Amino acid sequence: MLYRTTLFLLLTFLLCNSTRAQLKGSNDTRHLPGSTDTTTYSYSLEQCISYALKNQPAVNQSRLDEEIAHANRSIALSGWLPQVIGGANLQHWLQLPTSFLPINGVSTPVHTGVANTSNPNIAATWNLFSNDVLLAAKAANTNIDLARATTRETRIQLVTDVSKAFYDILLSVERINVYKEDTARLRKNQQDAYHRYVSGISDKVDYKQATISLNNSMSQLKTASEEVKGKYAALKRLMGSPAEQKITVNFDTAVMMQGIYTDTDAVLHIERRVEYQQLQLVRKIQHLNTSYYKTNFIPTLSAFYNYNYQFQSKQFSDLYNQAYPNSYVGLQLSVPLFTGFKRLNNIHKSKLQEERIDWDEVNLKLAVYTEYQTSLAAYKSNLYNLKAQSENVAMAREVYNIVKLQYSEGIKAYLDVIVAESDLQESEINYLNALFQVLGSKVNLEKAMGEINP
Repeated sequence: MLYRTTLFLLLTFLLCNSTRAQLKGSNDTRHLPGSTDTTTYSYSLEQCISYALKNQPAVNQSRLDEEIAHANRSIALSGWLPQVIGGANLQHWLQLPTSFLPINGVSTPVHTGVANTSNPNIAATWNLFSNDVLLAAKAANTNIDLARATTRETRIQLVTDVSKAFYDILLSVERINVYKEDTARLRKNQQDAYHRYVSGISDKVDYKQATISLNNSMSQLKTASEEVKGKYAALKRLMGSPAEQKITVNFDTAVMMQGIYTDTDAVLHIERRVEYQQLQLVRKIQHLNTSYYKTNFIPTLSAFYNYNYQFQSKQFSDLYNQAYPNSYVGLQLSVPLFTGFKRLNNIHKSKLQEERIDWDEVNLKLAVYTEYQTSLAAYKSNLYNLKAQSENVAMAREVYNIVKLQYSEGIKAYLDVIVAESDLQESEINYLNALFQVLGSKVNLEKAMGEINP
């Protein structure tokens, strides 16, 4: 009985640990290169973006840059704190130094000092006022804000790129589905043409034309199937996903169709653009530099303190028997009297750099306005094209069904079926192109408006 109870508890323990390990592995969303995971992961657009924001190298590098900016602020502020240095030396004179002393009115050479000395000491300095440290302290927080803005810019660009890559894959997947449907129709047409040829209803030309159309469709299907692999690789690179990890994309067509619309009457506010915010931070830093050069004539004032615990002895064995400590404290003032007009030239240079930033702002506003107008025009035209292509698909399908029926009744030639089939395939492909062009241009428009805030 005891043996069975012990065995049961042991098996329960092993099962719990195994389950816990499996749950831990299933919750881990980061798959590092070199892993042997062969599971195929299916991602929606939101999941692709979420994964990319956690694992993409550029985003993680930006996060590290933010931490570096915080470290730089601490380094800059440390200049206001006392700087304490400790040291010690041990010295043995092989030949004592000689000094000339007046003895009985005669300058006489005399050996001075002792053979062995040792001097442990502590030196402390404290900046009471320093223009350099003041500038570093003022610019520290601005540099952190600039690093954050750079991270935000990286995230915005990543969301844009991942969304476009996702839509590009969906376009290829839908094209493959169209080619599969087209191939299935053409294979049935080929079989029908063959049976009509064998039955003597039609000649061999119809059968060969059907075979040619089928071969072309199969070739298109193969090409599209291979192209999508490269697009998956591009998406995985943007996501920061390991090369060996297998992924697929999933989407809800109804939700996607609802998401194609956006407000085209919204007013452009350039202040929402992260590039504009970055430029304002750069301007602020440059203004701090100008102020620094203007006040660079102000003296630097620091306090200092030194403590020496000196040992001296003729015999090395007695060196540390007696100490002769000394200490002093003081202030140090450094005044830049003349620097060869360096300060004035730096002021002039910094003002020119500020003026250049003003022109950078003008150029940025022109670029953003152009980007906005271009993306808005593309979105409107693509949306109109989508509606037109949707109607074309419906009409092409209706025409194909009618022509196919007429061919079966011997009213139309098979060439008319080929033309109708080609028109149907082309209209379906055009519709898909239009749909994903709308989605892509919407992303561009939202980016231009500054509405992407990951």
